[in-house]
Amino acid sequence: MIRVVVVDDEELVRSGLRLVLGTAPDIEVVAVCGGGAAVATVLAHRPDVLLLDIRMPDVDGLTVLRRLHAGPDTEAPRTAMLTTFDAEEYLGAALHAGAAGFLLKDTAPEQLVHAVRVLADGGRVLAPGVTSTVIGGFLGGRHGTDAEHRAARLTCRERQVLALVGEGLSNSGIAQRLNLAHGTVKDHVSALLAKLGGLNRVQAAVLADRAGLVGCLSAERPGQPERPGQPERPGQPERPGQPEAADRAEEHGRHGEHGRPAEHERRDRAAHPAPGPPPGTTGTVP
Repeated sequence: MIRVVVVDDEELVRSGLRLVLGTAPDIEVVAVCGGGAAVATVLAHRPDVLLLDIRMPDVDGLTVLRRLHAGPDTEAPRTAMLTTFDAEEYLGAALHAGAAGFLLKDTAPEQLVHAVRVLADGGRVLAPGVTSTVIGGFLGGRHGTDAEHRAARLTCRERQVLALVGEGLSNSGIAQRLNLAHGTVKDHVSALLAKLGGLNRVQAAVLADRAGLVGCLSAERPGQPERPGQPERPGQPERPGQPEAADRAEEHGRHGEHGRPAEHERRDRAAHPAPGPPPGTTGTVP
C-alpha cells in the first residue's frame, strides 16, 4: 500500500485529492493538512509520497521541503510539488531543494493516480504544462552548462539508465526496459547521481535531456559490454565456473572425438581391438 500525505492550504483541494486517490486500491491518503502542520504530519505518518503545495500563506512548500531534507533522523518522502501555471519562479528552487516532480492542481484523476505510483517506485513526474518551464529554467543554471561533459563520465550502462530516467521511467520501468534486476537499476541510479554531482532524479532527467540522451538509447548499443572481457547478458543468468572451454569439454565427453555418441565408440573399440605387438617382442621401446 502506498501511503500519501497531501499538504495544501485549500480545504477543497485537499478533499479533492483525497477523494481521487482513494479510488485506487493500492493508495491510501493517511493525512491531509496545511503548510503550518506539514513537517509534523509527515514525521508522524512517514508517508511514501508527499503532494506539497508550493505557495501557502503560513509556511510555503519550499520551506517544508527544505526542513524535511535537513532532518538527520528521517528520509524525506518522494515529493511532488502541486503548482499552477503562474508559479514558474518557484520551480528551479524546488528542484534544488529535492523535489521529485511537479503536478498541476487540475491534473486528470487517472494521471494523478499514475503519478503517485511512479513517485513511490522511485520515478519522477513532470506535468506537461510545466515541463518546458522546468527544463528551460534549470538549464539556465550552472548544472545545464556542462551536461555533455558530465554524461561522458558515466559508463555505457549508466548512460542508458540516465536516458531512461530522462524519459520519466521508474526503476521498475528501467529494469523491464533493460532486462535488469530492480536492485541493479537502483545501484546504477545511485552511482550516476553521485557522479553527476549529487543531483536528484529530476535534475538528472533534465541533464539527460540537455545532453541529448533522451530518445537515443539505441545509440548507446545496449548489448555491448561496459568493459572488455566482461559481457553483460541481461536476462540470461551467468554460469560461473563453466566457461566456453569447459562447455566444449563436457560436450566432447558426451559425443566422442568424431561427433558420434561416446558409448558407440567404446563398443566399436571392444569389437575391433587394436593389434598388439609382433610375436617375440616386448612392449617396451628400446
